[in-house]
Amino acid sequence: MGERELLTVPIGTAAVASEVYSGVARMAGVLWCSRVRANPGRLADVAVVVLHPSSNFLGHYALDAWAARGVDAVAMTTRYLGNDSVLLLENCVLDIASVVAHLRGEGYRRVVLVGNSGGGGLVALYQEQARNPTITSSPYGGGPDLTKAYLPPADALVMLMAHPGRANLLVEWLDPAVRDEDDPFDRDAELDMFDPRNGPPYDADWLARYRRAQRDRNERITDRVVARLELLAEQTGGRVTDLPLTVHATCADPRNTDLSIDPSDRARGTLWGEPHTANLQPTTLGHLTSLRSWLSQWSIRTSNGDGPARLATVDVPVHVIYGTADQACFPSHARQLYDAVPHENKALTPVEGGRHYLNGQPELTEIMADALIGWTEKVL
Repeated sequence: MGERELLTVPIGTAAVASEVYSGVARMAGVLWCSRVRANPGRLADVAVVVLHPSSNFLGHYALDAWAARGVDAVAMTTRYLGNDSVLLLENCVLDIASVVAHLRGEGYRRVVLVGNSGGGGLVALYQEQARNPTITSSPYGGGPDLTKAYLPPADALVMLMAHPGRANLLVEWLDPAVRDEDDPFDRDAELDMFDPRNGPPYDADWLARYRRAQRDRNERITDRVVARLELLAEQTGGRVTDLPLTVHATCADPRNTDLSIDPSDRARGTLWGEPHTANLQPTTLGHLTSLRSWLSQWSIRTSNGDGPARLATVDVPVHVIYGTADQACFPSHARQLYDAVPHENKALTPVEGGRHYLNGQPELTEIMADALIGWTEKVL
């Protein structure tokens, strides 16, 4: 195992109290990264940077395997480390820019961004804005103006066990049986995937109605959020710009119980365990957020994090790597990302039997590393 260095990268725009709970973290004003070098004491030509909007990747499982193949492997965090409740994707773009600029300044010839899981849509957003910045704020105001930011482009992108984007994923996971946003037990039995009268297996017509109802719920929440923001501005004269938001029942994807939908090698269940339990527990995606964070991360209407849409103008090489036993990011997700790339300098690689983070699968980590670094050597 290689020696891990801790890197501190100054945040380009300081985090404020409404973004980062910890006063110590705000005072430090840095992004934390870990690095494993291919050759201790000197830089490799290529830095491979793995990232996620909020997960703590400092101990990422693939760093040693990548470094063993001749690149310097870096895991970065954003200002929202371990807490995505008030996360704005647009601020995450600035944080990626700080890390890429820092690595360029150290002397790396090439930088490859690896969007792991929720990082897939984020690296697509970053690269698009680095080439052609158009976003002047987060949805409905607030957040940074990316057209005025320094966003050095990456040289290649990798989507590793990635979904198309946080809003794209949540709209497939939201429980449409919830009728009252303040009461997760007020349910429409006809739209309840956990009601055995509906399945599994799920009838195709029922599933189509379920998918429409999921999107409708996402839209209703967005309408509610926009109305609350308008009321908040009216009541406080703009002095308060955000409020907490709880979204109940956020892990109800029929693919978790009916394996004939989007077929793969996966086992029944979710990353958080049994589906009915995962649907209600607070640690599932999007459950605890804020009004503005909902619009930036989770709203299918307003979020800037739609990976396929952002990849449509990307001109650097793109590699989509997915696990065939992943319970969260499915083969159709990988295909959406791959098909969105407008050029032919792209690759789509399955890791047979691979689970979401290749947990307990060290032999598959080596296979993934061979594919990722071997491709990088060819395209750079």
